[in-house]
Amino acid sequence: MWCYRGGSISTEPRINDRIRVPEVRLVGPSGEQVGIVPLAKALELAQEYDLDLVEVAASARPPVCKLMDYGKFKYESAMKAREARKNQAHTVIKEMKLRPKIDPHDYDTKKGHVVRFLKQGDKVKITIMFRGREQSRPELGYRLLQRLAEDVQDLGFVESNPKQDGRNMIMVLGPHKKKTEAMAEAREAQAARKAERQGAAADAAAKEAPEGDTGVASAEAGDASPEAQA
Repeated sequence: MWCYRGGSISTEPRINDRIRVPEVRLVGPSGEQVGIVPLAKALELAQEYDLDLVEVAASARPPVCKLMDYGKFKYESAMKAREARKNQAHTVIKEMKLRPKIDPHDYDTKKGHVVRFLKQGDKVKITIMFRGREQSRPELGYRLLQRLAEDVQDLGFVESNPKQDGRNMIMVLGPHKKKTEAMAEAREAQAARKAERQGAAADAAAKEAPEGDTGVASAEAGDASPEAQA
């Protein structure tokens, strides 16, 4: 455990022999306050406990140092940072394109995609594409966007109102549910489905298992001759 960490300048805290002050305010392994002690005494205690002396507050006067397993501390910190990155939510903007005179079946299909995106906690950019004479009827696109916003109002809201952008009309829908909440619910649903599959597999295995047949053995025992029984 006791080690010397030399080398180039690092943003990591100073530990053990790298600490260069006459005295430190020492914190014990369990967080108990030991008090102000000479550096030599703090290093001696670190060796005695088979721990590292780590400078945790270099700007304090005197600096605050703690007795800890620095290798374990770094590992746990790295794992926490990794988990935080894993759970970090990145807002994604999906895009869905529609025509002003879209047929009902295509509309339902497109709306289904929008619903899925909003449930996942993503924003959705809706683009109405006008062609030819359709450009003279912007109200068709506006009504279509209003209809879509009303159809998905339980899942999202209009974050950016419809506006004309050249030959297109654009509206942005934002989800009511945060991305982190959507991710957590997705993980819970996945775990529930896995548990359900495992339970179904266990039930199927139990039904297929042959039942013990003790009748034959009993009959054979009853048919044994007196000589055999003797």
